[in-house]
Amino acid sequence: MNCQIFLNYKSEFKGFEMSEITLKGNKITTIGNLPKLGEKSPSFLLTKTDLSDITENDFSGKKIILNIFPSIDTAVCATSVRKFNEEASKFSNAVVLCVSTDMPFALGRFCSAEGLKDVVPVSDFRKREFGENFGVRISSGPLAGVFSRAIVILDEERRVIYTEQVSEIAQEPNYQEALKKI
Repeated sequence: MNCQIFLNYKSEFKGFEMSEITLKGNKITTIGNLPKLGEKSPSFLLTKTDLSDITENDFSGKKIILNIFPSIDTAVCATSVRKFNEEASKFSNAVVLCVSTDMPFALGRFCSAEGLKDVVPVSDFRKREFGENFGVRISSGPLAGVFSRAIVILDEERRVIYTEQVSEIAQEPNYQEALKKI
């Protein structure tokens, strides 16, 4: 990354709260914090693999599990999508959105090759607001600009009922704790 572009990126988010996580033991930060339990979720507009847009309103009457990750092209991210796909079919009242900044084509190619049909792969490549609104955009280190690994679960009224910011990005989230909320 060009040094000047990085400096502009950093200064664009001056004044935002930051959370600390690690990448293979090295401290990095995210812009903001995850939404608080009990609060109404921020709205979102994300892009599906067919390039159509979706919002939280497209899942009326269902809980929404947001499986947030840096890139489908990493082993841990791919594992989380596979795991949530396996679990998602057990819940008729919930949908799993697998959210990254990856191109929708990459997400679609992965899910198609893996036969994953029970999760909805979506990207924030277009609007670039989800990361700030949910406090998951990494603001420092080699992964600056992509998302941290996190789980956010919303109830049917779009209130936040579960959050996990994975403290070491190279580790998987706590699937069992998250799935207890469904």
